[in-house]
Amino acid sequence: MKRQMRPGTRQWGIISLAASVLLLSGGFLLLPDSDFFLKINKSIDVFGRVYKEIATNYVDEVDPEKFMQAGIEGMLGTLDPYTVYIDKSDGDEVDLLTNGKYGGIGVTIGSRDGVIQVITVMDGYSAQRQGILPGDKILEVDGLKVGNKKPDEIRAVTRGEPGTEVKVLIEREGEAAPLLFVLIREEIQVKNVTYADLIEHGIAYIRLERFSRKAGDELRQAIKELKLKGEIKGVVLDLRGNPGGLLDAAVDVASKFVPRGSLIVSTKGRRSDADKKYNSNEEPMLADVPLVVLTDRNSASASEIVAGAIQDLDRGLIIGVRTFGKGLVQTILPLNYGAQLKITTARYYVPSGRSIQEVDYMHRDKNGVFVTVPDSLRREFKTKGGRAVYEFGGITPDSIVKPADAGSMVKELHRKSLFFRFANRYMADHKPTSFSSVTPEIFDNFKKFLEGQKFDFQEESEGKVKELRRIAERANYSKEVMEDLDLLSAALEMEKGQGLVRYKKHIERELNTELMARVKGEQGRIAASLKDDIQLETAIRILLDQNVYAMKIKS
Repeated sequence: MKRQMRPGTRQWGIISLAASVLLLSGGFLLLPDSDFFLKINKSIDVFGRVYKEIATNYVDEVDPEKFMQAGIEGMLGTLDPYTVYIDKSDGDEVDLLTNGKYGGIGVTIGSRDGVIQVITVMDGYSAQRQGILPGDKILEVDGLKVGNKKPDEIRAVTRGEPGTEVKVLIEREGEAAPLLFVLIREEIQVKNVTYADLIEHGIAYIRLERFSRKAGDELRQAIKELKLKGEIKGVVLDLRGNPGGLLDAAVDVASKFVPRGSLIVSTKGRRSDADKKYNSNEEPMLADVPLVVLTDRNSASASEIVAGAIQDLDRGLIIGVRTFGKGLVQTILPLNYGAQLKITTARYYVPSGRSIQEVDYMHRDKNGVFVTVPDSLRREFKTKGGRAVYEFGGITPDSIVKPADAGSMVKELHRKSLFFRFANRYMADHKPTSFSSVTPEIFDNFKKFLEGQKFDFQEESEGKVKELRRIAERANYSKEVMEDLDLLSAALEMEKGQGLVRYKKHIERELNTELMARVKGEQGRIAASLKDDIQLETAIRILLDQNVYAMKIKS
């Protein structure tokens, strides 16, 4: 039988800790005549009593720690999704967010078709040096069989103290027997700047994928190295897919482009000590070079601070689609027993004074859905040069350019990981050095591969016709109408059969990206993904036309 809970043990310490955080953290005073603090005191008393009675008297034995965890999660569930309790076991994730490092072997692990496998291999670490490849299926880690375990569980086993050993048993396409790798964990420095190059006509392309503590330093180094390659005539800062990170890192990144002393972002909270202004305190590295920032719906938080500052200060143009809309600031507070609390403490405002937060997490509609402000009610603000910009709902680009629609077929190929799996199989049969681009022979091999996989997909039009047929059947439409629908279905099926021809350009691009990742690693993957990128092409075209660029900055 498990030990009963007693006052003074770890669990009661959590309750005491809750009181200390709520009442004492940051200078709160428990005033006898304060209704607010009396309510807090009363609530903690009731909560503690309920917890104690359930833990000690419930008919079945209750795990005290899990029960407390459920209570904490229940409380936090009434707030925004960014306010979370972080258990000691998840501390590595916080270290990764803040410092961009952890102890590991240098791989990204994920699930494809229900199988745990290596998705990417980082350059320069143990996994790459010893020959781990993307697509390798993980069977065991230190004797622990993968089975039905989740990627997070396996990831936790591969990580650990740098210098320690971990054994990984993998299954590889084209190999008859499993392969055993003995790897040494190292301090993995996760890159913020994952790609930087002069791509054409003096245009510098920089991809920034996260905002950990070293983001500004990495950007500074990337710019220095690009200057050594040649004259920089324009910059594309790619923040697509960047979910954000540290506010200070966002200020550091923006400071590389905006004038010294410029307000980059301000924060306002419930308490006055959360009200702060963040200005650039350095000379910009690229003061007058034309600048474009690429954004998408996954550009959030720190990405939006940078994009908002660039837009509001008229320092550059934003191209792509509207960003996520996360304008809330979190603070990480240390708790007892190695736990931490990430709590929303402020809202942030870009230089024009507007908030970009999209969802109001403190109000719900009659259906219980969080409220969002409609576009018609978004207030207008002005950039430094007088351009109209609007609050809430993220950062709206100066030029809205949607990514090319790859179509239902390509999306289904991605969903079923068929590009990824084909690349694994192809490279198992060919030397990596033999690949430079997708040839007609490779494309034909891919078609045969799909036939072997019995690949099928449904076009949107097919679904619409099926729905129309159901409606017609319920309404007892005439035989002639039903025959016409049959003819339409047959015609659509024939058209679908031409999918490989119709989507050939998109398919070749995806194949090239996956195959190049096997040849040149992540740098190769990123470089290949930039081919036929309509948003990037638009950015380059505008940067190379000074008149168009100047007109858009002023309009």
